[in-house]
Amino acid sequence: MIMIIIKVALVIYGVAMCLALFRMIKGPSLPDRVVAFDTIGVIIMSSVAIMSVIYGTKSYLEAILIIGVLAFISTIATSRFIERGVIFERKRHR
Repeated sequence: MIMIIIKVALVIYGVAMCLALFRMIKGPSLPDRVVAFDTIGVIIMSSVAIMSVIYGTKSYLEAILIIGVLAFISTIATSRFIERGVIFERKRHR
């Protein structure tokens, strides 16, 4: 019974991934695309967690952490780019 629920959850995550990918490609504005990209990161983390449960191993937990950090950093960088037009500011020394 648990395996059926887990497989149904993976199918639902697949559908959600397709919808978020559609929003990322077609999104009417850049902030919509950023939110869709962040949603895809969360869906990938959840899918990897479910795969970890299916295989009965804890070795995927490090991958979940890395995906989370990369998704967070890319969301922050893209948000800064939208807000200011630059990602990293160079300080001028006089």
